[in-house]
Amino acid sequence: MFPNDELQRDACLKFVAINIPGLHVGGKTALAWRGVRHNLLPRDRLNLWGDARAKLPKWFTGRFPSRYTAKSLFSKRLPGGFGLQPLPETPDGPLVSVPERALLEMLSEVGLQQGVEEARNIMEGVRSVRSEVLDTLLKNCLRVKVIRLCVQWAEELNLDWAAAARHSARRKLGKSRWSARLKDGTTLTLKP
Repeated sequence: MFPNDELQRDACLKFVAINIPGLHVGGKTALAWRGVRHNLLPRDRLNLWGDARAKLPKWFTGRFPSRYTAKSLFSKRLPGGFGLQPLPETPDGPLVSVPERALLEMLSEVGLQQGVEEARNIMEGVRSVRSEVLDTLLKNCLRVKVIRLCVQWAEELNLDWAAAARHSARRKLGKSRWSARLKDGTTLTLKP
């Protein structure tokens, strides 16, 4: 960078991705970049995901407020890079989760970094999904909370793809209720 240069977000993301395996824009940020959002904030924090524990460089987070997550959300059987692609308008840009993957990433953060009400409102905006992509992701998802949230909220919100989600997740739903106490003190209970 030369004096008076301004760093470009997408170029910086690609540069940082060189040293962080699987780095991509995910969760709520990926949904927003793909046109699904609920609340607009003047400067939203970037939700970045990757395959390995890492720390984002200070020069990057100082210019682009970000949070990095390296959870194992999907099994190793899921092909590397499945559900990750640049945005259509920037084919040489950074990898961004497709809506189906971004939705599951966002749901994994519910009660931790993501509020329940906002997540549900965002999910309501996910009107169409590619059933084959969602099917592959749900079958490879390792988190019961994510699977159950996806199925239960899709049914409660009467989304067109709710039946397909239940069918894809049928072997992972179990037979008993799932409950967890969230960071804010509320209890989240999900039916099978």
